[in-house]
Amino acid sequence: MRTLRVVLADDDDLMRAGLCAVLSTDETLQVVGEAADGREAVTRTRQLRPDVVLMDVRMPGMDGIAATETIVQTVPETRVLILTTFEDDDYVLGALHAGASGFLLKRARPEQLIAAIHTIAAGESLLAPAVTTTVISRLVSQPRRNPTAHHRLNTLTPRERDVLHLLARGLSNAEIAERLHIEESTVKTHGKRILAKLQLRDRVQAVILAYETGLVVPGAPDPTPGR
Repeated sequence: MRTLRVVLADDDDLMRAGLCAVLSTDETLQVVGEAADGREAVTRTRQLRPDVVLMDVRMPGMDGIAATETIVQTVPETRVLILTTFEDDDYVLGALHAGASGFLLKRARPEQLIAAIHTIAAGESLLAPAVTTTVISRLVSQPRRNPTAHHRLNTLTPRERDVLHLLARGLSNAEIAERLHIEESTVKTHGKRILAKLQLRDRVQAVILAYETGLVVPGAPDPTPGR
């Protein structure tokens, strides 16, 4: 397994030291740089090209959301994992719309953090359960009007819409495969096509779009298998 390069962005020196200590327990992770604010995080990311940036939200000067947006636009191969004490829905949605690939609370256990970094680096997305609840409740209560997104949804096949629906429900690839009676590899292929057609970066953005457009409505039945 190759070594994953990580940059830490947090204005708390003690927090960065603690994160370094946690990540040092996994020999496949290497902290290659640190930043005390968003602007420095952007600079270090551009210089070091890490696999993952652990990004705090509230930092002086440029905050973590603005820094995430800049990194996603200028260093797209780097993934951003938001790590914060705040569950406020404005911070969560702001970070995810900026292009963050995941959101984890700082109270997460060390093994959860390490697993999250590997998940993000592998091209998957991740939301802490408490954060998922916050995101979905906000998206349902305040859907965004996005005619372009609705038009893009029309490019999906019926099966791709089924897969997107179940992704937004939080099912894993294996669970989707079982529900729709298809191979897990087929689910992965559908997932890639969905992201390409909808012009999305990852599954987190796909979930956001599914709720914002009303494709998924809490309480509504899941797709009928075997269509």
